[in-house]
Amino acid sequence: MFRRIATLAFVVLLGGCQTSQVNHDFDASRDFGAYRSWAWKDPALQYRPDDPRIKSDLTEQRVRQAVGEQLDQRGLRPAAAGTKADLNVQAYLIVEDRQQQVTTNYGGAWGGPWNGYWGGPMYNETRNVTYKVATLQIDLLDGKDGKLVWRGSDEQMMSSTPNPQDRDNAIRTTVTRILSSYPPR
Repeated sequence: MFRRIATLAFVVLLGGCQTSQVNHDFDASRDFGAYRSWAWKDPALQYRPDDPRIKSDLTEQRVRQAVGEQLDQRGLRPAAAGTKADLNVQAYLIVEDRQQQVTTNYGGAWGGPWNGYWGGPMYNETRNVTYKVATLQIDLLDGKDGKLVWRGSDEQMMSSTPNPQDRDNAIRTTVTRILSSYPPR
């Protein structure tokens, strides 16, 4: 029982201490100041793997809203109906299993060289802990030639039972982090 509690505590601490680094890449030859409008490229959100347990209209709605708000804050406006956008936006939600080795030490000796050592033998146990990581990737493609001009992604460990408000906050925070470096300087 103690081993399960220790392993669970370690996984929780691992999730709390884990800092993900937002990844960005862009085409330095592009004039990002010339981009004024955007539109979603079909499909707006792609899932990897294409698993019905992950795929959700609610998740897509949250991603679309968060991306739209962040692009609006950066001076980009949705393209008017019937006009071609300067940028096409496409997002990916990638969920994968990861493993972490956890070693727990039990027993051991206490004391010191002056008053002797005491205690039981020391042994350790190593286990593999599997957890899910979700990566959100946002691609911006040039509306004229269709080439990728900017990409950003961020990942975080998935929670097992978040409520809808937690999911909404997680997506908004992740999208904000990803688009924080757009336009590139």
